[in-house]
Amino acid sequence: MQFTAHEISLLLNGTVEGDPQVTVSRLAKIEEATAGSISFLANPKYEQYLYSTDASAVLVNNDFVATEPVKATLIRVDNAYSAITVLLERYNTIKLNKSGIEQPSFIHPTAKLGDDCYVGAFAYIGPGARLGKKCKIYPNVYIADNVVLGDNVTLFPGVVVYFDCVIGNNVIVHSGAIIGSDGFGFAPNPDGTYSKIAQIGNVVLEDDVEIGSNTTIDRATMGSTIIHKGAKLDNLLQIAHNVEIGANTVIAAQTGISGSTKVGDNCVIGGQVGMVGHISVAKGSQIMAKSGINKNITEENKKWGGIPFFSAYMENMRIEAAVSHLPALEKKVLELEKVIAELRKDVQ
Repeated sequence: MQFTAHEISLLLNGTVEGDPQVTVSRLAKIEEATAGSISFLANPKYEQYLYSTDASAVLVNNDFVATEPVKATLIRVDNAYSAITVLLERYNTIKLNKSGIEQPSFIHPTAKLGDDCYVGAFAYIGPGARLGKKCKIYPNVYIADNVVLGDNVTLFPGVVVYFDCVIGNNVIVHSGAIIGSDGFGFAPNPDGTYSKIAQIGNVVLEDDVEIGSNTTIDRATMGSTIIHKGAKLDNLLQIAHNVEIGANTVIAAQTGISGSTKVGDNCVIGGQVGMVGHISVAKGSQIMAKSGINKNITEENKKWGGIPFFSAYMENMRIEAAVSHLPALEKKVLELEKVIAELRKDVQ
């Protein structure tokens, strides 16, 4: 994929300063760019690299004034940072532009695929599965019986979607994620053993959801585990059976949410947060990394943190700050004890 500086300037409504026919085929950081690369300068602290970079073209703001000679072709735009995001999106779209049905792959005769779907080698699409238009099913994906996918769904290599799960439009699921594995349901027996409780529900991913690599979302015992519209889940999450994640909520890596917990809309949850089961978290909650949530959060749009979590985020921050002063505080206490002991001697 090669583009000239002129073609890029047309895409970005920019102007070319230098050779309009210079070609680029990749994007790179300005300090690492080589010939054939395009980079950008948005932060003034990186200006020094503009004068030494080997990039063939560099995006700069319209008002940028060079203080030294520049060998790269400049493409002047209103906002270099916004412009590079446009190029990144275009580049990504081209890289992921897959089409056709690769072989060997298996598509059950009763499965139905919408127009313009891509199915990679060694993918499996089971009986009764229904895929919408423009879905991309990468190699080694497993789609079980009666799974429903909306339009423009992307399942990257190694994704597993268990039977009866439902995925909406414009959903992205990254490699190694497992959608619809059994919930952790076992009934204790008098002799100390456990009997497995059948998990007959499913998982529903609504429109515009994105699921990170190696995240697991367990199917409901009955009903559905639901990830609502626009939620974004990072890598390595554990979402247990019958959990609900609210619309536009974002959750960072290594968080675990126990069964039947309900997380509200527009929450921001840091990494390694743990939540017990059967609680609810109010919409707009912001939860600090490593926090332990062991009861309901009922107040909306508040910050929380701590293990277990404290009633206020700032209170927890003050406690953490105080902990760092404990060695000095201990030293002062010991010194005071010595002073008190000397005073007692004088009194006696």
